[in-house]
Amino acid sequence: MRRRALPVYAAAAFAFLHLPLLILIAFSFNGGRFTAWEGFSFRWYRAAMNDAQLTEGLVNSLIIAVSAAVLSTVIGTLAAYGIWRKTARILSGTLYLSLVTPEIVTGVSLLALFQWVFRFLHLQLGIYTVIIAHVAFSIAYVVIVISARLRNYDRTLEEAAMDLGASEWHAFSRVTLPLLAPAIAAAALLALVVSFDDYVITSLVAGVDSETLPMVIYAMARRGVSPVVNAVSALIVVAFGAIILISQRLQER
Repeated sequence: MRRRALPVYAAAAFAFLHLPLLILIAFSFNGGRFTAWEGFSFRWYRAAMNDAQLTEGLVNSLIIAVSAAVLSTVIGTLAAYGIWRKTARILSGTLYLSLVTPEIVTGVSLLALFQWVFRFLHLQLGIYTVIIAHVAFSIAYVVIVISARLRNYDRTLEEAAMDLGASEWHAFSRVTLPLLAPAIAAAALLALVVSFDDYVITSLVAGVDSETLPMVIYAMARRGVSPVVNAVSALIVVAFGAIILISQRLQER
């Protein structure tokens, strides 16, 4: 009986977690402005597509997320490999510290750093400061994903390649890197999602010309519940759900 009850509990937990999202997606197709169903319609999706502020926020979010994902993946992969080769337990432990640190603390510390640096460089907050901030907190996610893959990696493969005349760099690029490719791709997708979704840190380090999509959505939601927000949120949920599924498939390879 207990074994039969487990799938029921799992289904109940799944429904509890995802019921709000399902309701949001359902009402994104509501023809009316309120929660009373007034008929199926794509009205709010068309309104979202024609909103200039949402479009600008989406473009900024994509630029920031792609840039941060590429940079953090490169840095994080090399960092994970270095930690694995040298068995740096203290350094690997500090990575988890960055994950449990509240975002507001991370954002304030980055803002303080930028303000201190800008005294000498005479710069202002902008899209580049957001990218730097996103790289800073995305590296930990990349390192953790790559490190998990490296735990099952056989070091003798690199040693065999170097015994056959390959340099340390060639052994890494020709042997280790191809085997890490699925994990690297999964880490890049995870960094992309984390960067695109961030609001707290972004709102602290963004300039007037670097407003992201989450910031626009939050500003719209504060003015009142808008069906356009439902439509945009539904699109984000579907897109990110697909990315997460792809990331999980890549990690299983």
